[in-house]
Amino acid sequence: MKSQFPGPWRSSVGDAYEQGAIWDEILAKDWSATSLGPVEAWPIALRTILRTVISSRQPMCVWWGPDLLQFHNEAFLPILADRAKDAIGAPIEVLWADVWTDVEPLISEALAGRGASVNDMPLDMMRFGVSQPTTWTFFYSPVYDDAGEVAGVLNVTTDTTAQVEAGRRQRAETDALTEALGDANVEIGQQREAARLRIVVQRELSHRLKNAYAMIQSIVNQTLNHAESLQEAKETVGARIKALSLAQDVLMESSSDDVEVSAVVAAALTPHQEAVSRIIVSGQKQLVGSQQGLGLALGVHELATNAAKYGSLSTDAGSVRLSWASEGGGFRFEWAEEGGPPAAQPVRQGFGTRLLKRVVPAYFNGSAKLDYAEGGFRYSLAGKPDDEPAPSL
Repeated sequence: MKSQFPGPWRSSVGDAYEQGAIWDEILAKDWSATSLGPVEAWPIALRTILRTVISSRQPMCVWWGPDLLQFHNEAFLPILADRAKDAIGAPIEVLWADVWTDVEPLISEALAGRGASVNDMPLDMMRFGVSQPTTWTFFYSPVYDDAGEVAGVLNVTTDTTAQVEAGRRQRAETDALTEALGDANVEIGQQREAARLRIVVQRELSHRLKNAYAMIQSIVNQTLNHAESLQEAKETVGARIKALSLAQDVLMESSSDDVEVSAVVAAALTPHQEAVSRIIVSGQKQLVGSQQGLGLALGVHELATNAAKYGSLSTDAGSVRLSWASEGGGFRFEWAEEGGPPAAQPVRQGFGTRLLKRVVPAYFNGSAKLDYAEGGFRYSLAGKPDDEPAPSL
């Protein structure tokens, strides 16, 4: 319909700006009952801002006068939703009662002559009887009357709810992806660490097997060189390799390169079960290196074998006191026989004597003493509980 506004309202290009549903609502309302009065008396400034707002495709509204009555364009209608009916000319505090507390500080800034803006402002807005979370970008500007005084507020707004929600979903997806990537990186790191540990274990196993093989080879060679008969060599080699095997089992069960002396002693005495009850073992918890453990096992086996053949364990009344202790960072091992036949120094020094006197001490970077006392054979070892390179047998 054609506008019925008086001449000053008309556009220089005709009535194009004064057509449409919004103009119809403005014309149909009884303004005489409001603080603005009849439209014929409205100031030119109001008419001008309304023409600008209503012709724009950007959602805009104007709040004018002492009651801040609302005017808006058609682009603003989706924002109004179910409150669009009777929104033209409604006081802002009535029309936007659900969000007034939130936006009032911005309105006050504009009414004070200062522009105000906010991006992605969250507002819980009533729509169709339900409170809905929304977000908005507002630009509030003061609007002046014909006398140059602030008479209202221009609101240029954008509903950013969809964009903010999309951004929130994207961030959630990004966070989930980041977390998944983090978990994947952790798993990859664990797999790499497991692979590294497998290589370490394989290398350690290879190292230990090579050392064991070298010791076995030396034991066989040295035993054959010092044995008086092939049968003696066979029995001695078998016993020594068995002792070494039992000690190797203890080392393989250890989670580190160190092993407890008590475990080594127990393994070395396993072949002498019939005499174990007569071997009194005592010693504090003490760790030694893997190579020291093998050397000590061979030494204990040799001592027990000699005691069973010639010493205190060869008689029912004999016994052995086996002990070890840590002294000032050093290591001391004692083997004392009693109750057996008088000890006598062997006429021929074989591999067993050389093992006890030189080889075992060399593992501990120390020294050993063999005492053939009349009351019983005694063996003492003093050194350091550090894993030294295996000496040559």
